[in-house]
Amino acid sequence: MADRLRVMFCDHLSLMRGKYLPAGKMASLDGTRLARPTFSVHWDKDLILDAPHTKCREGIPDMVLKWNPDEIRRGWEPDTKVITGDLFDSDGAPLVLCPRGALKRAVADWGQHGLAPKVGIELEAFAFTRTADGSLEPMHAPGGIVYGTGPFADPMGFTDAIWRQADASGFRLELITAEYDTPQFEFTLAYDDAVKAVDEMVLFRQMAREVALAHGVILTFLPKPILEKGGSGLHFNLSFADKDGRNALATGPKGGPDHLNDIGRGAIAGWMKHHKGLAGLVAPTVGSYLRLQPASMSGYWCNWGGDHRGVTVRISEEGGPKTRLEHRMPDASSNPYTALAAVLQAARLGLEGKYDLPAPEAGDGFDRVDTGVGVAGSLAEAMDDLEADRALGDAVGRELVDHHIFMKRIEVAKTEGLEGTSLRDYYIWYV
Repeated sequence: MADRLRVMFCDHLSLMRGKYLPAGKMASLDGTRLARPTFSVHWDKDLILDAPHTKCREGIPDMVLKWNPDEIRRGWEPDTKVITGDLFDSDGAPLVLCPRGALKRAVADWGQHGLAPKVGIELEAFAFTRTADGSLEPMHAPGGIVYGTGPFADPMGFTDAIWRQADASGFRLELITAEYDTPQFEFTLAYDDAVKAVDEMVLFRQMAREVALAHGVILTFLPKPILEKGGSGLHFNLSFADKDGRNALATGPKGGPDHLNDIGRGAIAGWMKHHKGLAGLVAPTVGSYLRLQPASMSGYWCNWGGDHRGVTVRISEEGGPKTRLEHRMPDASSNPYTALAAVLQAARLGLEGKYDLPAPEAGDGFDRVDTGVGVAGSLAEAMDDLEADRALGDAVGRELVDHHIFMKRIEVAKTEGLEGTSLRDYYIWYV
């Protein structure tokens, strides 16, 4: 029997905030109250009084975090269970700034087509340690290689500890492996309904960072913490279940670009049309645009293709129940609820609007690409692109997107002049 409940929500900065409550509150349907202007707080803990829809200048009122008691799960701290939930105004209306609410709306919008979004999530992260003077350096793993396993890849054994704790806490972790740039690792979580999958992801990410910290490792999901190495992404592998639970993207035993149906073609067309606007929501920190570069296999180009890691939208060659579309632009500095909501809404707009679908990428992604369209060169420019894409912003949630743009433009100002380790250290303890 757990002695307490740790209830959390994922905020506009993708930070997990919440409270510890006594065990007697687990079955409560009333939730717990927090200050609504939590959504006014910036990375440096500055309170941005004029942040839209936060009511900072209206008395700093409450919002309410509510959860489903049936979804409470084993935690990773002693005698503690964990849960995440939805945010409401103090009068009971859904909070317009709630990222989880935005994802639930996107799921409901696809439900109007008789389809339920499903997603498998891949997370990449770098491992850092503290030096004697307190500064940070990449974890020393001289024998680390891509797809490496064992102590040469992880001499500190922190990924073993993460795996054990994931299993003990009921996370459905499908793999851990070393990535291309040592000391970088990938964590893949099981495919599930969209909201459930992101709930699992945000709790797993928090658990993994806390377990790593206990082993002397700062595990960061920042998109580009080491300038001379590759970036870290948050890949969404998407499909849609029909009313009978079958994969609605499947056209037969084979996958790939030659076996797309109208749903798949419409979704990809939506991603291509809203490519630049999407970046502002799925890649929302200054370092995101150090990662999103040509020839980086990161989602820079407005393109799609088959089994091709140089494109933004990759179509798996696996068919049947495993048919899926992979969107490779997002990174985990985004709020994953907002990011997936944006990806789903762009796909829906493409399907409903019958957007034209450009030809798949035929270039190698390094020396040649067919498209001349990439994402913005900076977070500031990405906010301009997002503001200009009114259709996408309205679909995700006008109030949430306006708040996002406002806060990110302040972030641009706050980080002006920071680069290299100074920029990294501005974020690294939080992401």
